[in-house]
Amino acid sequence: MNTIKHITTALAALACSALAAHAQDLTHKAPPQDHPVFIVGATVHTVSGETIDNGVVAFTEGRLTIISDAKIMQTIRLSAETEVIDAQGLHVYPGLIASDTQLGLTEINAVRASLDHNEVGDVTPEVRAAVSVNPDSTLIPVSRTGGILTFASFPTGGRVPGRASVMRADAWTWEGMALDDAAGLVINWPSVRPSDGPFDTRSKSDRMDSIRKNLRDIDDLFSAAQAYADNRASNTADPIDLRYEAMLEVMPGAGDAQEPVFISANDVDQITSAVTWATGRDLRPVIVGGRDAPLCADLLKAHDVPVIVSGTHGFPKRNDSPFDDAFTLPKRLQDAGVRWCLNTADRDGNVRNLPHEAGRAVAFGLDHDSAVASITLWPAQILGVGDDIGSIEQGKLATLILTDGDVLEVTSNVKRAWIDGREIDLSNKQTKLRDKYRDKYRQLGIIEKD
Repeated sequence: MNTIKHITTALAALACSALAAHAQDLTHKAPPQDHPVFIVGATVHTVSGETIDNGVVAFTEGRLTIISDAKIMQTIRLSAETEVIDAQGLHVYPGLIASDTQLGLTEINAVRASLDHNEVGDVTPEVRAAVSVNPDSTLIPVSRTGGILTFASFPTGGRVPGRASVMRADAWTWEGMALDDAAGLVINWPSVRPSDGPFDTRSKSDRMDSIRKNLRDIDDLFSAAQAYADNRASNTADPIDLRYEAMLEVMPGAGDAQEPVFISANDVDQITSAVTWATGRDLRPVIVGGRDAPLCADLLKAHDVPVIVSGTHGFPKRNDSPFDDAFTLPKRLQDAGVRWCLNTADRDGNVRNLPHEAGRAVAFGLDHDSAVASITLWPAQILGVGDDIGSIEQGKLATLILTDGDVLEVTSNVKRAWIDGREIDLSNKQTKLRDKYRDKYRQLGIIEKD
């Protein structure tokens, strides 16, 4: 009996390891930029400034050096090693940014060993998502093909699951990927409305007690962290508590370096409760999800609280909501004057759909320029990396995509891409399978040869 059990366990482990190996990304990582690059003739969408119809974008050593009309080429003497790209008819955009994902933290849902987004424990602020990001995840190249060159990985699970990390979409190691390995603390805000589902048999009084306890637990955690900070300021020889130490960067004592708290909340009463609590503690809240955010617009504006919208590909929540509730959410926030950016409805395999979800918002009233900014500059600013990425400006990192059409159009394709000036391989498992079976049907004579 024991022998059969051991064999079964060994076979299960082997199957899991085979699945993990099968999920390995085999594309090559890009080397550092070693020569100047000039992209000439494209329409340059700077996002932070004017769009240049016949422009030139140049970069060297990973940084943007020239953004101008292509006429400037007549006055520039190029070195022999300079690469000049004729981009007539193409478009240059900043690399797209997915602002709330599990990229690198999840691979195959059926294989527990490939899921690193949920740490053990209900309160783990010491956790950094970056440390668990797998640079060889097959989901990252798929996202790159859609133009997503930067993403934020969020830990999930528990009340305070850890700290979000802003990552480049290409590097050999997580250290090389990390733009900011601790961009802010993630909090899953509890529901503040008693549930009335058929499976909750508790009395309303018991349900309210549970809600109050959940809220008190979060508040007590921050009170303890503040007490720890106060004590450490005067007693530096006392032992370090990694849990509270990790929270110091989001506490008011951090000053100008204070990081945000990313609070997951969707219902109007959730958002109101979370913002009131966070601002009362002088924290810097960012609402993640924000389905009812337009109903709290005055509160959000009063405290300059940004919202990371969880996609436009969704269904209405309430029976009396309009069918296009999710489609119009970005426009309603924009009209209300709330700072926001757009994430995808999917946080892993379909992050590549980010520009299409922005396009959906345009189809339902959002202006085009705002839609592009909502997946480039605005998420960069909200995530705290706006000085380096998100727009095409001199001195910023050369993280760019070159497309054959409007980036928000489903029919447009990313032709080339650069992260920090390094040209990125845009192939992935799906494109390789496409090419494989195209060749099969060419051999069978079903489709014409090229």
